[in-house]
Amino acid sequence: MTEHILSWIVFIPLIGMAAIMCVPRGNNSAVKMISLVATGLPLVLATWLYFSLFDKSSSALQFQEEFLWIDLIGAHYFVGVDGLSLALVWLTTLLLFIAVPASFSILKAQKAYYALLMLLEVGILGVFVSMDYFLFYVFWEVMLLPMYFLIGVWGGPRKEYAAIKFFLYTLVGSVLMLIAILMLYFNSDLTRLDAQQLANAGILQVSEEATAEQALSEWTQSDNALAQQFVATTGESDPAQRKQLHTFNILALQQMGQHTDLFDGEGLFGKSIQWWAFLLLFIGFVIKVPSVPLHTWLPDAHVEAPTPISMILAGVLLKMGGYGIIRICYPICPGAGYELAYFVCFVGVVSMVYGAFAALAQKDFKRMVAYSSVSHMGYVVLGLGVWSAVAGTGYNPDFWKMGANGAMFQMIAHGISSAGMFFMVGVIYDRVHHRNLDDFGGLFAKMPVYSGLAIGIFFAGLGLPGLCGFIGEVLVVLSVWKYSTVLAVISAAVVILTAGYILWAIQRVYLGAEYKGPHGEALVPITMRELLIATPLLVMAIVFGVYPNSLLRYMQPSVDRQIENLASWTQLHDERETAANPLDGEDGQMAAANP
Repeated sequence: MTEHILSWIVFIPLIGMAAIMCVPRGNNSAVKMISLVATGLPLVLATWLYFSLFDKSSSALQFQEEFLWIDLIGAHYFVGVDGLSLALVWLTTLLLFIAVPASFSILKAQKAYYALLMLLEVGILGVFVSMDYFLFYVFWEVMLLPMYFLIGVWGGPRKEYAAIKFFLYTLVGSVLMLIAILMLYFNSDLTRLDAQQLANAGILQVSEEATAEQALSEWTQSDNALAQQFVATTGESDPAQRKQLHTFNILALQQMGQHTDLFDGEGLFGKSIQWWAFLLLFIGFVIKVPSVPLHTWLPDAHVEAPTPISMILAGVLLKMGGYGIIRICYPICPGAGYELAYFVCFVGVVSMVYGAFAALAQKDFKRMVAYSSVSHMGYVVLGLGVWSAVAGTGYNPDFWKMGANGAMFQMIAHGISSAGMFFMVGVIYDRVHHRNLDDFGGLFAKMPVYSGLAIGIFFAGLGLPGLCGFIGEVLVVLSVWKYSTVLAVISAAVVILTAGYILWAIQRVYLGAEYKGPHGEALVPITMRELLIATPLLVMAIVFGVYPNSLLRYMQPSVDRQIENLASWTQLHDERETAANPLDGEDGQMAAANP
C-alpha cells in the first residue's frame, strides 16, 4: 500500500467520479456519500503520510513511483513527494473534503457538480506530486476544464464572463509553459550528467553500501529502456552522429540547469534559452498566483463562483503558481533567476501593495476577500525571489532560506485563512443573497457563534501574532531586509493596509449597530454543518500560528537544500564570470551585493 500511496491519493477521486457517473439520476444522497468517501480516503492517506510515513529529517524525494509512460517522447509516470509538496498535498485533500459538505446547499445538477469536483482534485494533486514535466503539464490542464464548468454552470449572474476570463488567462499561461517545456526538452541531454547527478535526479537508485558509479554500471547493464537508450547514445563514437537523450524529468532538468551549459545557448535578442524559458514559465505561474498585472481574472472568478469553489480556488489553485516557481523556475533556470531576481521581488511587492489598496476600496464582501488574496500571495512571490546569497553577503544563503521557507509557510497559511474567509462570506450570502458591505451590521448580536468564528479566521488573514498568517509574512519581511531595505520597508507597511481593510470589514459586518440590508429575518444562527466546516479551519489557523514548527520541520530540509544548491551555483557562476571578465565580474558582484 505504501509503495503506491501517492497514486492512491491522486486517483481515488477519479474512481469516485466514475462511481458518481453510475448513480441513477435523482439519487443525490448516494452522490453526496460517494463524494465524501472519495475525498475522505485521500485525506486519511495524506494524513497518514504526513504524520507517520514521511521522513521529515530528509530532503530527498520520497515514495517515488516511476515507469515508462509514452516511449515515443520519453515521458514517464514519475511521482514523488518531498518537503516542497507534502503540505500542499495534505492541504488539497483537506479542503476538497471540506468542500463536499460545503456544497450541500447546491441543488442544480448535483451529479455533474460532484463528478467535476472529483476530477478537479485529481488535477490539483497530480500537479503537486508529478516529477515528470510532461505529466505535470497534463495534470495542470486536467484542472482547467472542471474549474471552467464549475464556475460557468454553478456560478452567479456573470458566471459565463468569469468562466471564460478564467479559462483564457489560464490557457495563455499554459501555452507559455508549453513553449518553455519544449525549449528545455529539446535542449536537454541526460548523457551530460554524471553518476551522482543521475542519482540526484532519481534515475539511479543507490543503495547504502554502493557508490553512484556502481549504480550507474548496474543500471546500464540492466534491461531498463532508458538505460539502453543511454548506452546507445553514449556509445556513439562519431560526435557528428551522436544524438541528445532528451528528458522531461524535472529533477534531471534541475541538474542540467545547475551543472551544465545545455540551457545557456543564445536565444532571441541575445538572451539565453534559459532566460526565455524562465520568463515564460514565470508568466505562466504568476497568472495562477496571481500577480499584478495578470490578476484581473481572480476577482471576477471569485465573485461569480459558488462558495465551495471559491474556497478551493483560493485555498489550493493559487498555490500551484507558487509551487511551480520554486519547483521549476529557479532550480532549472538559475542563471535567469539570478538576473531577474529583483524583477521577481518587484512583482511581489507591487502585488502586495495594489491588492491591499484594491481590497480597501471594495464594497462587495467577496471581492474584498479576493483582492486580499492578490496581496497575500505577493508575499509568496517576494519570499521566493529574495536571492540574497551573493558576493556582498559572502554567498550566505540564510536569509534566502528564511524567505523561501516563509513563502512556503504563507502558501499553507493563506490556504487555510482564505478558504475560511470565503466560506464565512458564503454563509451570510446563502441567507441574505447579497454581499454589500454597507448594508451589513450587527451580525454579532444575531449570530454570535458564527461571528466569533469569522472574526478569528479574518484575524488569521490579517496576520495577527498567534495565528497562521503572521509566521509566513514576518519570515518574508525579515528575509528581504538583507536584500533590499526599500522593499522590506514597503512589504512591512502593507501589514497596516491589511489591518485596515480587515478591521474595517469586521466593524461594518459584525460590530455595526444594526443590519440594514434585505432578508434580515434570515440571519439565523449557524447550523451544525456550517460549524463543522468552519471550526477545523480556525483550529488549524491557531495551531500553525502557535506551533509553526508543525509545518516548518517538514518543509525546511527540502527548501534549505534547494537554496544551498542555488547559493553554491551562484558562487561558481560569479567566479567563472570574474575569471572571464575580471573588471565586469567585480562590477557585477558589487551590483548584486547592493541591488
